[in-house]
Amino acid sequence: MLGKAVFYRLMATPAPVLDFQNVSKFFYRHGGRMLLRDRLTHMLSPQSRERFYALTDVSFRLDHGESMAVVGSNGAGKSTLLNIATSLCEPSDGRVFIGGRVEALLELGSGFHPDLTGAENLRIKASLLGLTRRQVRERFDRIVEFSELAAFINEPLRTYSSGMWVRLAFSVAINVDPDLLIIDEVLGVGDQNFFNKCVEKVMEFRHAGKSILCVSHALDTLERMCDRGLWLDHGKVVKQGSVGEVLKAYRDSASGSAGLSAHTG
Repeated sequence: MLGKAVFYRLMATPAPVLDFQNVSKFFYRHGGRMLLRDRLTHMLSPQSRERFYALTDVSFRLDHGESMAVVGSNGAGKSTLLNIATSLCEPSDGRVFIGGRVEALLELGSGFHPDLTGAENLRIKASLLGLTRRQVRERFDRIVEFSELAAFINEPLRTYSSGMWVRLAFSVAINVDPDLLIIDEVLGVGDQNFFNKCVEKVMEFRHAGKSILCVSHALDTLERMCDRGLWLDHGKVVKQGSVGEVLKAYRDSASGSAGLSAHTG
């Protein structure tokens, strides 16, 4: 029986920057349509409700300066893992240690307001991430320049394309100087030139001793950006190790499954 979940945030910066120790996360399944009295009984008696485990006994450690790719099919538990790593939800069991400032790019335009201008969203987002007003002023031009949105920075965000939202979000995130940058697929939106620019910036980020936790189905990009890998399947760790070893095993598994399906079909 796993112990009660514990969530720690270590504001000092000793290793590790992120540490999952036997982490599990479950959600209660909804019973579908039922009468009000049955639903109330269902809510008041959680022990009788069926649990769905999105993560089961997941352990890994990410030290400062390391970068990790998280792979797995849809429903493997990758998003749940990232949500726990960013403190958006708590583990049901196990322990999570977070050491340092974390910035995440999980959803397109997360934290942005469509009726505000790009400049207003930039300032608000940077402030929410811990920058002072002076720091925002000092970094404003650099963020705008990297985003390549100078001509549109004073336009409402609702007029931006999805790629422009990503440009602004990534530009802010990479310039707040987090200890750990968490990326979930969003770099796949936008043109190839900006994508290459983002990858180059991420590599600079790595060389500066920062850490990265990245989820993507673009395996070649993960192999280029990361040095370690974690393969999840139905919420459980299948393999972890060097990114090359993990991605090879994951590719071989996918190829084997495809071949089997073709043969049996």
